Amino acid sequence: MIPLIETKSLAEQKMFQEQQLPVLLSYLKEHSLFYADLFKKHSIDISAIKTLEDLQQLPVTTKDELQERNTDFICVPQNKIIDYITTSGTLGDPVLFPMTDKDLDRLAYNECISFECAGSTKEDVFQLMTTLDKRFMAGLAYFLGIRKLGAGVVRVGGGIPELQWDTIRRINPTAFVTVPSFLLKLIEYAEANGIDYRNTSITKAICIGESLRNQDFSLTTLGQKIRDKWDIKLYSTYASTEMSAAFTECAAGTGGHHHPELVIVEFLDEDNKPVKEGEPGEVTITTLGVEGMPLLRFKTGDLCSHYSEPCSCGRQTIRLGPIVGRTKQMIKYKGTTLYPPALYDILNNIEGVKNYVVEVFTNEIGTDEILIRIGCESIPENFEKDIKDHFRAKLRVAPQVKFEDIDIINKIQFPELSRKPVVFFDKR
Repeated sequence: MIPLIETKSLAEQKMFQEQQLPVLLSYLKEHSLFYADLFKKHSIDISAIKTLEDLQQLPVTTKDELQERNTDFICVPQNKIIDYITTSGTLGDPVLFPMTDKDLDRLAYNECISFECAGSTKEDVFQLMTTLDKRFMAGLAYFLGIRKLGAGVVRVGGGIPELQWDTIRRINPTAFVTVPSFLLKLIEYAEANGIDYRNTSITKAICIGESLRNQDFSLTTLGQKIRDKWDIKLYSTYASTEMSAAFTECAAGTGGHHHPELVIVEFLDEDNKPVKEGEPGEVTITTLGVEGMPLLRFKTGDLCSHYSEPCSCGRQTIRLGPIVGRTKQMIKYKGTTLYPPALYDILNNIEGVKNYVVEVFTNEIGTDEILIRIGCESIPENFEKDIKDHFRAKLRVAPQVKFEDIDIINKIQFPELSRKPVVFFDKR
């Protein structure tokens, strides 16, 4: 069932959020040392902040501030904290997020309506391929959301294709929650072991962590590879620990739907000014209903476009397009501006490339250099030239290429304590 607020006009959604805004600002002033200091330092009268446009009078919150003053953002005493979560630390030190009982209920609500957005019902049984340990929010969020939905769940965790297929055989789940590239490993295992994967109970996959769609909403190379092999429905999601919310695709596949009852979202340029619809901007969020560690105008570092026309699914919320890249991961290479997802899409389309990592570093003349370390079973004649030709055809430039053993690359992708595969290493 679609939440009523998400069927209302954008003007009505805005009115709802503007009713919640004073509540949030008062809460932050009273309970958050960081924001109390911020309001005092900038002589901000929070009673004058009445509309979403008025938010532009407030400074943005950065990842650096979150890392440097982590505990000053916490708004509750320790005896109210039920669960402790940290960010993955991809772009710096992990940040602690304490969750109260109310926050966990909010998290469950978010995932429940997100699963419903992706065509799920209480009749589904989900095979959960994300971890519930290692201080990770995603696995916990999915578990809570599935439980609230009333659907079944099998907590298998990541990896181990043999166990995944044994679970499918024994329990007949209808859906996966997974990193999409792992689906290719499942297919590869099935083909090697005579498993008829096209005739199973699985009908869909809720995908996290990797892009499935290009900017025009067509499937990426990764997404198309999966669909060419296995005709199941693929749903993209975008979420972050900081917002404790998600933007999830519906069956229309034209962007992740916003939940206006949970998050105020802005899309800002480098000068913190709003960008126009359809133009890339940094996703900037203000959380609603968070008790433990709410955030105000937090810049996520993720760049994407947004769209506001009503969707065929009945929701009238804005939608987020595929992530273009992260602001801190922008590469200036031989006069061309690149983001890692553009490199991944090309590599995923080259036959013989089994796995890879991308390294960016500063060369001897002070400019960005790219090295792609590729794992492959064999190196055909002219393979390096072919790979570079693929890059020149799509991006006009070709990075350095180095061939290595598949197992070596796999170990690099999964460093100790990592909660998800790492394929980008910024050494600048």
